[in-house]
Amino acid sequence: MMKRMVGGPGTRSGFFLRLGQCAFGCASIGLMVTAVEFSNFTAFCYLIASMGLQVLWSFGLACLDIYALRRKRDLQNPILVSLFVVGDWVTATLSLAAACSSAGIIVLYAKDLDFCKKHKSIPCHRYQVSVAMAFITWFFTAMSSHVMFWILASV
Repeated sequence: MMKRMVGGPGTRSGFFLRLGQCAFGCASIGLMVTAVEFSNFTAFCYLIASMGLQVLWSFGLACLDIYALRRKRDLQNPILVSLFVVGDWVTATLSLAAACSSAGIIVLYAKDLDFCKKHKSIPCHRYQVSVAMAFITWFFTAMSSHVMFWILASV
């Protein structure tokens, strides 16, 4: 019997964790896409691709959580949890890599080169907020993957 944990699959806390991942991922994408000239930076394009995958994964699992909560189904079987663990770890790794590479570009242009002060047309603040949303998304994903790992280990 698997241990029921806060944030596990098929629980309300798990649903809200997935909803947070989805919401902050969408916010990161929305802020970055509406910024001018984001496509000139490879790291920002990677951030959008990574957050897009994260949003799809999180939305799918949030829908699964809703189904489990409405039908009173238990999603904590070894095969499903192992799939959740792999998916969470992959999306968490991609999200962290994308957020860190984008943050590196922001620090380089905003702080080191003073590029943002010289070129007022570049929306550096919007880039910064988008990257911050990506880090929050990663934090929620890291929490979820940690919980899934411990649930799988309790089998």
